[in-house]
Amino acid sequence: MRRSKTLARLKNNDTVRMCSLGHYIPGFVKHAAHFGFDCIWLDLEHRNWTDRDVQSILAFGHLFDIDIMLRAPTLEKTRLYRYLEDGATGLMIPHVSTPEKSEMLVDAVKFPPLGDRGLDGAGIDADFYVHGTDDYLANVNQQTFLVVQIETPQAVANADAIAAVDGIDGLFIGPGDLGLRLKHHSGELTLEGAIEQVAAACEKHGKAWGLPVPTAAILERRRAQGGQLLNHGGDFGAIMQMLEECAAAYEVKA
Repeated sequence: MRRSKTLARLKNNDTVRMCSLGHYIPGFVKHAAHFGFDCIWLDLEHRNWTDRDVQSILAFGHLFDIDIMLRAPTLEKTRLYRYLEDGATGLMIPHVSTPEKSEMLVDAVKFPPLGDRGLDGAGIDADFYVHGTDDYLANVNQQTFLVVQIETPQAVANADAIAAVDGIDGLFIGPGDLGLRLKHHSGELTLEGAIEQVAAACEKHGKAWGLPVPTAAILERRRAQGGQLLNHGGDFGAIMQMLEECAAAYEVKA
């Protein structure tokens, strides 16, 4: 089966070069691979995709040899592992605040002995059964990954227990949702303090962590803190920036 570039980078203690995609733009997959990205964060939580659109984009990931980490809009077990069958290299699950929910997710998307994922073998992840399933089953748990999002004060408090769950590969802080909830939280926890707690928990248990990084300076700051799952760039911001620059060109007077 296809080898994960994300997991290879993590194994070598390198930063995963990640960008995000929220709209159906097949050429984006080729461009991201061409410019050296390891992984595309595909957002199904806040964007509307048809099943065929998702399958098509995941197939492009295999064609151009780039990981796609799909942020799922569901917790339904069979739908989660069907995303993997359709070609996702990893899954990112939003709003995971307890180790019990983390364990449930591992059970859903990992094969025994880690979990209880169902076996088919007729998906793109197993090369459509052309070579059988022996090599596939020997490698699939090691070449797919599960990332959970830390987006609540409860999740930060449970970060150590979540990071300790076998089968969880990374914790990804959602600064928007977490920051919003911290505004209504009675404690003294700050966003920076939360990031430090998550980073410490992941270092203790040998797990990766990360978050979106909007600028090169912030990217370097989080990398210095040990962050490896660092998303920098994507279609939404790039389109806004391009249109802003193009509109400004009309205001330049000769």
